Amino acid sequence: MADTVRVPRILCIAGTDPSGGAGLLADTKSVTAMGGYAMGVVTAVTVQNTRGVAGVHAVPVDTVIAQLDAVADDVQIDAVKIGMLGEASLVEAVGAWLRRRRPPHIVLDPVMVATTGGRLASEDAASMLRDLVPLVDLVTPNVPELGVLCGSDTATDIEGIVSQAELVHEQTGSAVLATTGDLEDGSAEDVMVESEADRRTTLRLPFVRVETPHTHGTGCSLSSALATARVGAPDWEAAYRRVRPWMDGALHGGLSLDVGQGAGPLDHTWFLHR
Repeated sequence: MADTVRVPRILCIAGTDPSGGAGLLADTKSVTAMGGYAMGVVTAVTVQNTRGVAGVHAVPVDTVIAQLDAVADDVQIDAVKIGMLGEASLVEAVGAWLRRRRPPHIVLDPVMVATTGGRLASEDAASMLRDLVPLVDLVTPNVPELGVLCGSDTATDIEGIVSQAELVHEQTGSAVLATTGDLEDGSAEDVMVESEADRRTTLRLPFVRVETPHTHGTGCSLSSALATARVGAPDWEAAYRRVRPWMDGALHGGLSLDVGQGAGPLDHTWFLHR
C-alpha cells in the first residue's frame, strides 16, 4: 500500500540548522517540494550559519528513539531519510530501531562534515556509519564520504568513484548514489550502483554543473528528495531522474536567494519564484 499513497509520508532523522539551509529544515523543504508530507526527528541542535558550524549539541539517545517510536506508533511511514547522527551510540541505536521497525525505502546521507566547515560526526560515529549501510536501501555519499565508507583515500577522478561505489555496494548490498559535485577532475556525472536479483547495474548519470558558491545543504536536500521520489517509483534510477531537474533548479535559484554571507542555501521552492 505504501507505494500507492497519493502523498508520501517521509520521516527525516537529522540535526537542526538554525539558518535553515541544511539538516532537518532542508529535509522538510525538500520533501514538501517533491510532493510529500515531512516528519522530523531531531538528533542534534547545531550552532551554525552559512559561514560555518560553531557548535553541536547532541539530543540524548533515549529521546531520539522515543521520537522515532512516537511517529512510528501513529503514522504509516512510506520512506525514511537519515542524516546527521553524530555520536556512535546514536548510530547503534538507530540501527537497532531500523531492525525492529523495518520501514520501507531507507535513504542514508552519511553526514560527517558540513559543507560550510565543521565536523558533524565523531570519529567513532563516522566509522560506525559503515555498519549502518547494510540496513538501508540507498546511501548517498559525496566524494570524501565515499572514500571513508570503503576505507580508501578520497578518489580524484570519475573512474575512482565508480570503483569505490561498486565496492561499497558489493560490501553492503545497499544501492549507492555517489554524488560528484566536489570531484577534483571536474567531471559532471553522478554514479549509481544498484542490483536486481543477482544483476548489478552501474550507471554514470550526467548532469550540468551549476557554477555557484551556494551549495549549503545540497546533500541533505538531495537525499530527502530521493526518499520522497522513491515512493511510487520503480527503482532508484527513476527516483533520481525525477529529482535531478528539481535539484538543478534549486541550485540555480540559490544564486538569487541572498541568504547569509557565506555558502548560501538552495532555493527549494524555485519553481514558485519564476
